[in-house]
Amino acid sequence: MNHKKPHRRLSILFGISLFAIGQATSLFVNADISAESNQPMTERRVNNGNLILQDVPEIPHSIVNELTRFQNVRYGSFLDWTADGGSIYIRTRFSDTPQIHKVDAPSGARKQMTFFREPIGSANRQPTGDKIVYTMDAGGSEYAQIFLLDPATADSTMLSDGESVNSSVVWDTNGKHIAFRSTRRNGKSNDLWMMNIDKPGEARMILESPDGTSWSPIRFDSKGKYLLIRNYVSVVDSRLHLLDLASGKLTLLAGGENNKSINYGVGFDLQEDAFYFLTDQQSEFIQLAKAPLADPADITIITAAIPWNVTRLVLSQDRRRGAFVVNNNGIDELFLLDTKTQKYKAVDGLPIGLIGKASFSPDSRGLAMTLNTPKTPSDTYVLALGKRATDAGKLTQWTSSEVGGLNTEDFIKPELIAYPSFDDREIPAFVYTPKTEGPHPVIISIHGGPEGQSRPSFSSTYQMWVKKLNAAVIVPNVRGSNGYGKSYLQLDNGFKREDSVKDIGALLDWIETQPNLDAGRVIVYGGSYGGYMVLASAVHYSNRLKAAVDVVGISNFVTFLKNTKDYRRDLRRVEYGDERDPAMYAHLQAISPLNNIEKITIPLLVVQGENDPRVPVTESTQLVQALRDQEQTVWYLNALNEGHGYRKKENRDVYQQVTIMFLQQFL
Repeated sequence: MNHKKPHRRLSILFGISLFAIGQATSLFVNADISAESNQPMTERRVNNGNLILQDVPEIPHSIVNELTRFQNVRYGSFLDWTADGGSIYIRTRFSDTPQIHKVDAPSGARKQMTFFREPIGSANRQPTGDKIVYTMDAGGSEYAQIFLLDPATADSTMLSDGESVNSSVVWDTNGKHIAFRSTRRNGKSNDLWMMNIDKPGEARMILESPDGTSWSPIRFDSKGKYLLIRNYVSVVDSRLHLLDLASGKLTLLAGGENNKSINYGVGFDLQEDAFYFLTDQQSEFIQLAKAPLADPADITIITAAIPWNVTRLVLSQDRRRGAFVVNNNGIDELFLLDTKTQKYKAVDGLPIGLIGKASFSPDSRGLAMTLNTPKTPSDTYVLALGKRATDAGKLTQWTSSEVGGLNTEDFIKPELIAYPSFDDREIPAFVYTPKTEGPHPVIISIHGGPEGQSRPSFSSTYQMWVKKLNAAVIVPNVRGSNGYGKSYLQLDNGFKREDSVKDIGALLDWIETQPNLDAGRVIVYGGSYGGYMVLASAVHYSNRLKAAVDVVGISNFVTFLKNTKDYRRDLRRVEYGDERDPAMYAHLQAISPLNNIEKITIPLLVVQGENDPRVPVTESTQLVQALRDQEQTVWYLNALNEGHGYRKKENRDVYQQVTIMFLQQFL
């Protein structure tokens, strides 16, 4: 098989971004005239020219000073254990981007292991040693590369080709090989690859994607003969297969064309003659299940008594213990599982919030996890385990992240409410209400996805809006959101896309009934698909809104599908509709905000990353130009070294300052 040489442009980009010395901030002002409008456009650049601000007023020093504490919140999210189980690896930020750190004891010092200008993505330790594979892209491009870190020397080596998109890295049990998803064959297809970490140049494709779907490795068996893999077709259609690595034979285990359902693979049982997986085949919700490899249709549902989604299961190294998480109306609950009896028990006494990545210690006597609550940022905790698989002991906090000197006890805990929509369906939402007397102005924050879910996690941004603007923040989970069953998840598909926009109209109706909320002062805010929802809300409800904030949002579904990266296009067509179908093309054009721009009569703040592979920069530039052409107020931010959202602190700081200034002026 031929292997391409590393792509020169991306290799140079990695060289610049990973090894460049810190950059000084610069500022200049420039007046220009847009190409198609007579309106003067002011432009200036900050952060060494990487962040462009157009028609954005100067940021007062008072705003910069007031937000400093909110912008210096850190976190310590769990990555993995060391081989001896005595220490842990976490991801945290000391300077501008999150990096890998090692912590040797509870509340111990964080020893930085990587020192790059780009943020670290996923990271997993070698099962039989201390080496770590991690992913990292350049400039927010999401063209993630795979690196191997030797913690003893802090040296990193790039294993991937430098030009493709790589993700979902899985070790085999002897720690010599990794399997991963990659687009290196043609830049478009999400194929499965495998490599010996000592011979990265000999990486080989082990499964060629036959269509526009995505294939990911899940788990090797103990002898390295088989690989459990997942085929993602859409958010409601994913299939599990078993791949024979010697023969290439692919066996379907769960899901399929005649059994469309959600199926997430976890791993093999102790005898390796059965597999654990998460599925909604027999329920509205995703359940924990087990099935024999010889007869995968003979499914045993383990969590039949739990009427919520099971979001993840992790198994101990000896596979005698398991731990799974349940999303109960947006709040995570932890359960311990005895894999011999399939009995489980809830863990009491955990902080009420969200549970991130979790993993058993090498000796299976501890469970490390990331915990996040509305009042505390993500930190790493370790739960001691008893002799019995379902017995839990003491919970110990290993990291205590700084919160910029803020008194988080004053933070607002959100209230879960439900409001009726146009079809009498109840729409769940979390409401952050100031402690002061109302009526309060309102910021509606709409999640992306579209199949995402807003949950009551720690948000210094929401708390900042409550504190500095005395505003109530409402975070709805409109139809199409995850976490409320597969029927709810599909209520916005295809020609029903604008039904979710009607849910925002119903929320505006609900706000009018609340005496402590000011229905005359409402702003909508959202990113990615949430950005589309913001723009669509501005199209339909400009007469009920003061302004809108669109972050990397879709302005036209047809141009979005045309310009999004090749490896994503077919996956997005399944969700949004296939623009090659004439009826769907007409529908997508009809509902696209860009084609209804004359209906947007409120000020907009538009935020974009130049290197965004998901929602290309053209979605924002065409929107901004159209707004300027009709002499509409629009502030525009574009970061030249970012992609789908801002990950570098210096850019995020300016973005948050501009957002507060925009909200103050128009709310």
